[in-house]
Amino acid sequence: MMKAPRALSYQNQIAFAAMSNGNFPRGPRTAAATASVGPVSRPESTSDDGAGFDGLHLLAYGALAAGVVLALLASQDTKPLLLTALAVLSMFGAFFLFGIAAGHIRIGERVSERELLRSLLEGFDDGVLVTDRDGRHLYANSVLGQLLQEADGRTVQSIELAFQDQNGPQEAIYRLMRAAARGEIWREDILATGPQSNQQRRMRISHKPFTMPGREREFAPLVLWNIADITIEHDQAFSQVQSLESAIAAYDQAPVGLVSIAPDGRITQVSAAFARWLGTTGPQIQERGLFLNDILTKDSLSMLRSSVREAGADGAMMDLDVIGEDGRQVTMTIVARQLNEGGLMIAARNQLMAAQSSATALQTGDSGLASFFQAAPFGIATITRDGRISSANAAFARMILDGTSGIGASALEVLTRSARGAAKTEISKALDGAMGGKAQPTPIEIYVGDDQQYARRVYMSPVQNGADTGETAILYVLDATEQKSLEAKFAQSSKMEAVGKLAGGIAHDFNNVLTAIIGFSDLLLQTHRPTDPAYKDISNIRSSANRAAALVAQLLAFSRRQTLQPEPLQLGEVVSDWVNLMKRTIGEHVEMKVLTGRDLWHVKTDKTQYEQVITNLVVNAKDAMPDGGTLTIRTRNVSERDVQKQPQLVMPVGEYVLTEVEDSGCGMSEDVLAKIFEPFFTTKDVGKGTGLGLATCYGIVKQSGGFIFPESVPGRGTTFRVYLPRYIPTKKDAEAGDQKGSKKDRQRDLTGTGRVLLVEDEDVVRSFAARALKRQGYEVLEADSGVAALDVMEECNHNIDIVVSDVVMPEMDGPTLLKELRKQNPDLKIIFVSGYPNEAFENSLGSGQQFAFLPKPFSLPQLAAKVKEELAK
Repeated sequence: MMKAPRALSYQNQIAFAAMSNGNFPRGPRTAAATASVGPVSRPESTSDDGAGFDGLHLLAYGALAAGVVLALLASQDTKPLLLTALAVLSMFGAFFLFGIAAGHIRIGERVSERELLRSLLEGFDDGVLVTDRDGRHLYANSVLGQLLQEADGRTVQSIELAFQDQNGPQEAIYRLMRAAARGEIWREDILATGPQSNQQRRMRISHKPFTMPGREREFAPLVLWNIADITIEHDQAFSQVQSLESAIAAYDQAPVGLVSIAPDGRITQVSAAFARWLGTTGPQIQERGLFLNDILTKDSLSMLRSSVREAGADGAMMDLDVIGEDGRQVTMTIVARQLNEGGLMIAARNQLMAAQSSATALQTGDSGLASFFQAAPFGIATITRDGRISSANAAFARMILDGTSGIGASALEVLTRSARGAAKTEISKALDGAMGGKAQPTPIEIYVGDDQQYARRVYMSPVQNGADTGETAILYVLDATEQKSLEAKFAQSSKMEAVGKLAGGIAHDFNNVLTAIIGFSDLLLQTHRPTDPAYKDISNIRSSANRAAALVAQLLAFSRRQTLQPEPLQLGEVVSDWVNLMKRTIGEHVEMKVLTGRDLWHVKTDKTQYEQVITNLVVNAKDAMPDGGTLTIRTRNVSERDVQKQPQLVMPVGEYVLTEVEDSGCGMSEDVLAKIFEPFFTTKDVGKGTGLGLATCYGIVKQSGGFIFPESVPGRGTTFRVYLPRYIPTKKDAEAGDQKGSKKDRQRDLTGTGRVLLVEDEDVVRSFAARALKRQGYEVLEADSGVAALDVMEECNHNIDIVVSDVVMPEMDGPTLLKELRKQNPDLKIIFVSGYPNEAFENSLGSGQQFAFLPKPFSLPQLAAKVKEELAK
């Protein structure tokens, strides 16, 4: 493995830079050009050269001074020629001496530079070697000889030969030579034995390539080697490591577990005691790269972070549950402190509770109670005489204090943060009673959270014999949020069920009345021409009756008592066909997107009623976007795993087909969202809505075995999700579909022949139905009850082709009548007419009973068509 090169010392760098100016020839080397490894002669003293330099300078200055004096004398003499000539000669001599001195200095400098290089190399503590890339030696200092030859003066031809008799360094030397040949930087530490003794030394050998900058053509590439004896350094480091290991051993033997946490939550160091408590070892924890959240429960981690943040540099003390290797929870007393760099230092004690974080029984040293205190799934806290919290477990911190320990805080302030008026007074009174030694069997309910969305039930109990510890009361806190939510849902469901029963009962009576109105309107319209003045009035009567029938149908849908005609459907196809009809209703200011999932499963429901659900949801979405927006309809499959991932959906785990209707409108508040499925509840202006649209959707979906869930955010829009259970079509379903298609192709002919027994307790309904069937060519026998119908059958000797009977009648109802008639004639055909759905009574008929069904209210053509259809079978 390649190692990082050891940095050359400052002296080595200077020496090699100076040495680089030497004349190292390029190309083939001769023996004379190769310097052998060994002692190098010391440079001679240059003190005489310095004296020579000073003498030349003195002579030059003297000649110059003489020339100046002669020049001055010549200016005053009557015969100046001779003196002037002497002055000129003197000055020339001075300049000549200055030139010689300067040349002498340059020569001295050049000589001293070379000698300075040798002096520096010989003064190094490390061995220095210069080679070419082939390994041939060009220069070496005397220290290298001492390191490699043990001062015996033997010449070493190469570094490889110096270690040839030793097995350990051979591989390292081989790697060094290969790296040098490739021009790479390399370093190796080797353990070598000197040739003159058995003493082992640790040596560090490194090299780096060197090329003369700007003179590459003149000088060949060189390799600078550095060989250092690091035995003393290694021994010192080894001694330090031993000292550190001894300290760590003492650290591991401490009865307190110690843990170091990095700023990102990673466990960097852990003592043996702490690791042992977890059922593992320190190296295993570091190997696996565990984080703090891997060994602390969610509540404990939240409490630790909050407490440390509040405590600051002082550190925080608390009791937490730590998760062991086998998943068990170990209760520990934790003291944690924030480090400057953002990490944590934790000291822990196993199964021991400090006095300030335990109740009275725990201070006796009972570790079992300590474990119970922390592992309890409900909140526990103890209160002192002055009303402050003296201890609290992690569950209490999570449910009441948003994760903080709360030790030292006022219990009354903690419990009444969100309470107002009478509730605050009630909590204060109960707390004072518990602290005064009075038991409080009735719990106090409080609400916490930013929006008071969490319900808590607090029990208060006095502490017996708590004088020694100063603790006077214990608080127990249970999470009642889910229970409150279920209670609210049950109350809403009960209210909806009661309203549904009332609506269903009223709707049934209305259906009888509407059947008569619609039926007689049909008879009157057949006897009047369109030009007759009364024809329009009769049409208005019939139209109003149909509107009333539609409202009754919505009431029955809400109460889940309407008659459905379920069939296997592929919702993607249904939605695609429906969208083309609804685009005009929605308008151009709303953008509609339809996203249909691939390979949708089948569902079994009434196609018309499903379309009614989507229509109601889309109309409400359009009304929520008066200024325009986006309406999105999605369909997709929902697997069992998807349902399991959404525990907030209160429905059985299974496979469903989901239909989503989402708008970008104004949204709804939580108060409105809680009432949207109630009948006659509406947020629209008077006259613009009946309040039955969403109630109808709710009833249809429930009656189809599905579920509907709304989700809304004020200002952002609303989403309705309709889940219908998956249905796998059978061969019988396929045959029924073929028969249904063939019926559509038949021409509508309502006339027929046969004897019909009409059983109806409502006179007006029976009168209309009898007249309607007689007009179509049937012979009709009438009975006002089930008992009367049996008498009629006896009188005609059971010579009846078909029976049309109401379901709910006095003395004998329709299902009982069917059983009695089938005793005499098992193949007798019967049609039940009722305002209730057929599911309401078909279970009482038993298995294998065949019958047809016609829901009320019905018109004349519907009655005639149903009778003809059954007789044709």
